[in-house]
Amino acid sequence: MAALVFTLLVAVLGGALRDLALLPWAALALAALGDLALSARRNRALGFEAPAEVFVGEEATLTLRDARPAEGQRVRFDWPEGLEGPGEAIFPAAGEMAVPVAARRRGVWAIPHVWLLWPSRLGLFELVPKVPLGAELRVVPNIRIVQSGALTTQVISTLFGVKENRAVGDGSEFHQLREFQAGMDVKTIDWKRSARKRVLLAKELRAERNHHVILAMDNGFLMREEIAGLPKIDHAVTAALAVAWAAAVGGDLVGHFAYDVRPRAFAKPEAGRAAFVRMRSWAAELDYVDRETNHTLALTELNARTPKRSLIIIFTDFVDTTSAELMLENIGILAKRHLIIFVAIRDPEIEGVLLEAPGNMTGVATLVAADQSISERRLVLERLNRLGITVIDAKPEQVTGRLISAYLDIKERELI
Repeated sequence: MAALVFTLLVAVLGGALRDLALLPWAALALAALGDLALSARRNRALGFEAPAEVFVGEEATLTLRDARPAEGQRVRFDWPEGLEGPGEAIFPAAGEMAVPVAARRRGVWAIPHVWLLWPSRLGLFELVPKVPLGAELRVVPNIRIVQSGALTTQVISTLFGVKENRAVGDGSEFHQLREFQAGMDVKTIDWKRSARKRVLLAKELRAERNHHVILAMDNGFLMREEIAGLPKIDHAVTAALAVAWAAAVGGDLVGHFAYDVRPRAFAKPEAGRAAFVRMRSWAAELDYVDRETNHTLALTELNARTPKRSLIIIFTDFVDTTSAELMLENIGILAKRHLIIFVAIRDPEIEGVLLEAPGNMTGVATLVAADQSISERRLVLERLNRLGITVIDAKPEQVTGRLISAYLDIKERELI
């Protein structure tokens, strides 16, 4: 500013002073060059440390290291679609900073570079170099409930713990022969073996295992709707993996099926934890798509691929009664042979609209639309109930618990 004022005065006054007009600019240029020379850094490499995997919906910590951070240095981030974090942070003088990162989408997300910002020594510039980082975060389906061991304990205690004695004798699978005792059901007597041994022998039965459990995942565009910070499909995947683990622990065979505009993947039921590992790997690679779901084609295909009576858990959603008509028709056909659990994820924000008094006409219109949406949803779910289908319509944080409880109840009552 001073150089500009001096130049204007010289131009107005004229005379011999005109030869001095360039002096302040030359001094300013020299100062700028000196400031750049003093502020330049040769080493602009950053070190980082990141976890190998992050569960979707959870937070991780990305650690950045700089051996010689400049005074007042800041870091600016360009986050990929699947990650959220601070836009800018101050780099501590100690040379190490922890950056919280929220995982919002499954996948492998690269952070190829960051921007470093620091003022020059004389304050004439702000230096903003682009520094390569090469960090990568792998976001995978959330199996926290499986890792904690709480789910395994629940399944074992329910199916094989204190309730095992009650299950023996009430099932449909042969367990052993034992001597008939007073009070036992005479229908359990094995007359042929009793005649051979000349002792009354009764069949002891137990709850049947090795049922087929199919997890059918609708991956259409409606499942991309975000609820509680995550797409519906990720809430569904979390619940599906939890029940897959419970089924593996419970001795059942687990398979999976994915579809959108057409069937995409089918894996026949397999036993043991290997089935869970296979499903987790498949779920980690399940894409987010924007295609409409074709329930007719998908559920017809599923019915053809599962000739044995199975427990089929369908994770899907719908908008209104009209769009749900074909879905209801095909699920009804599927329910004639199989036992169905229908899982839908409720949006708490829509229900929250009904709890607030509208302040203007826009609010009134929103209230009416929300009430109509909830009413139509209730009609569809009631129709599913009348078809004999177990319906789970719950908020995201409640879906997994209710689904596990429904599965364990079906196992105990031997409904499959």
